[in-house]
Amino acid sequence: MANLPPSLASPGASSSNNRRLSTAEQLVLDICDPNLRENALLELSKRREIFQDLAPLLWHSFGTIAALTQEITSVYRLLTPPNMTSAQSNRVCNALALLQCVASHPETRMLFLNAQMPLYLYAFLNTSSKSKPFEYLRLTSLGVIGALVKVDDTEVIKFLLKTEIVPLCLRTMEMGSELSKTVATFIVQKVLLDDVGLEYMCATAERFFALGRVLGNMVTSLAEGPSPRLLKHIIRCYLRLTDNQKACEALRNCLPDPLRDPSFSSCLCDDPSARQWLQQLIHNIRVGHPAPRGFEQMRV
Repeated sequence: MANLPPSLASPGASSSNNRRLSTAEQLVLDICDPNLRENALLELSKRREIFQDLAPLLWHSFGTIAALTQEITSVYRLLTPPNMTSAQSNRVCNALALLQCVASHPETRMLFLNAQMPLYLYAFLNTSSKSKPFEYLRLTSLGVIGALVKVDDTEVIKFLLKTEIVPLCLRTMEMGSELSKTVATFIVQKVLLDDVGLEYMCATAERFFALGRVLGNMVTSLAEGPSPRLLKHIIRCYLRLTDNQKACEALRNCLPDPLRDPSFSSCLCDDPSARQWLQQLIHNIRVGHPAPRGFEQMRV
């Protein structure tokens, strides 16, 4: 039987907590039984927020992470050509939801990262199908990465940069649903907010141009159908880029016009922080310095 985290096994735990613990432990054990796994994944994913310290239980229970990995890799064959049912997608999404739980917990986050578990998700971010089964996989995978970057940690950013998460996020920002685009843009924003991430994205004109092109296309699209939450993340990405001198000077020439004119005034009317970021962005660009060599010809 899986070893219980000390906080869950304490003698003073209430009877209701003990019942929940017993249920959680049994469901975790069921994951390793192929005949019981599907139901266990469903029940744990639905109730993961009420099971205290579920993440350590998942990580330290014998065979559980291996079983979750098996669930994920079992559908790789259905990615190309895209041939996945909603039922198959939902089952994998339930497994991914449990990995998000592990990625979110302070005790298991770095263990999850050091085991290079995020790499198993990248195949889902590299798909191009816009059907619901694939979109759900894409969104849930992004949720796992989003859980990693929510806590500011340079080691997490270094790992994600080394494993080329940014191109995968840019891909989703181009072709995903509005929600997927929002989560992917949030991840890029968190990468940029780290000094290592900002330096990486501005180290070459090619990286800056790739990011700028995608952000610019999204701004143009949002001018026709605004999404306040997505727009806020885009503005924050642009504002952070102005902290780099080369990028700031390049943006003087290539910042999309809808961000310079009143196009988004009504969209941002209820978000004072986003309005302030946009004002600061325009100010930073106006007081920039002559464009350094290599960025002069860049356009979004």
